[in-house]
Amino acid sequence: MSIPLILASQSRPRRDVLFSAGICPTIRVSHVDEPAALEREAASLGTTVDNLTVEQRVMILATAKAEAVHQAYRNIADAASHASGERIVGFPLKATGQASGSGERVTLRADEVQSADSVKTRDFSGVTVPTVTEPIADFLDGRPSLTRSKVGPLILGCDSMFLMDGECYGKPHSEEVARERLRAMRGSTGELWTGHCLIDFASGRMVRGASKATLHFCDYSDRDIERYIATGEPLEVAGSFTLEGFGGAFIDSIEGDPHGIIGLSLPLARRLAAQLGVEWTDLWNVKRSDLAPTVEYDSKTGAEKPLPPKENVHQPGDGWVVCDCGRKHWGTNGASGVLLARRDETTGEATHVVMQHRAAWSAEGGTWGIPGGATADGESPIEGALRESYEEANITPEDIDVVGSYCEDHGPWAYTTVFAFEKPGHRVEPKANDDESMEIEWVLIDEVPNRKLLTAMRTDWPNFAKRLRDLADVRNNGRNER
Repeated sequence: MSIPLILASQSRPRRDVLFSAGICPTIRVSHVDEPAALEREAASLGTTVDNLTVEQRVMILATAKAEAVHQAYRNIADAASHASGERIVGFPLKATGQASGSGERVTLRADEVQSADSVKTRDFSGVTVPTVTEPIADFLDGRPSLTRSKVGPLILGCDSMFLMDGECYGKPHSEEVARERLRAMRGSTGELWTGHCLIDFASGRMVRGASKATLHFCDYSDRDIERYIATGEPLEVAGSFTLEGFGGAFIDSIEGDPHGIIGLSLPLARRLAAQLGVEWTDLWNVKRSDLAPTVEYDSKTGAEKPLPPKENVHQPGDGWVVCDCGRKHWGTNGASGVLLARRDETTGEATHVVMQHRAAWSAEGGTWGIPGGATADGESPIEGALRESYEEANITPEDIDVVGSYCEDHGPWAYTTVFAFEKPGHRVEPKANDDESMEIEWVLIDEVPNRKLLTAMRTDWPNFAKRLRDLADVRNNGRNER
């Protein structure tokens, strides 16, 4: 298996550079306050931000982004490693139905428990699902996970700035600033600097570097500037221009690293990986056929299915699995989610759970379920659930205790529901962090059945509600669940 790469950036061009070069990264936005990071580092050096060189600035910000994501993954690994309680595994494809006329139990065929064709999950209600139970600690021991990796995942932070006439330019953010900069740049020469910081999660080792490219702009017109601004492209890119987009035609020549202009220097990233003892080809996880995505169509109507927003990007573990149950399921490594409950401060009883109102373009869009998604390469199902639930619903892993799990195992695919409580004295403030949710809410446990639930959640909820209450009782009694 390839070594996973985590890109600490939401930049689509950076992701596309990696993807085209054979690497599909996991995207984790750092949410770094860039001005504050520069101020802190300048103060530690006994100087001001204005006195920092452009190279220092991009290195400071790249490092801050990589370190922030590194800490976020440390929080995930820590929460997963402290998971307690039982892991229950259900095997619904081995389910048995009610007794036959002869008094014997009969095994159900897959099509006998199949729900409506329009759903992606199966309805196994009304059947007896065989299960096995084991301590979560036994399951975690020896399985692939962040904490047991000997190398990686690698976490890459990037930052870019444009230097012209001794002044550093980041993103203009407004048409007025972009217009002023573009007028100053025409017919001129400037430098695009890109800083990289690469951290090996397994060892904690960090390496850094910066690349530079000199650009010569043509003498474009005021009309060109206005039309370029109207595209919206220059507003959110360093220096107010791009090489790979509308602005590329106005760059007459380049000296230096062209990929650095897009925001991610492949040669620099390769050299940094080598310093960590990682060969560049060990990061490859994309086949050439993956570069040409296909469109799915509804099997009944022939119409194109709703597609994710264009901002969404393919990540490791994304993809459909044709399952033995006769359905397709999301997640080439399986999938998982967090069922987070809040306990009453006085009684200790489980009272609320965090629910996700799923986006219309998702499978069974418009239904309610729990935040989660595909397990990425190198993650355990618990780690994947913790990562996805933060990305989608702002469930912070440092504020919760994992107290058990339920895995619905279909053979080639499985979904793990991770049961968790808020830590005593901690509060999780759920919200929709991305466009995979229409809304995220704390919902009273007794009100959950009144929502339009995802098929699998509707089937499992009675057992889940009982287990949450039992787990709360265990914690109230001060006993360790074994």
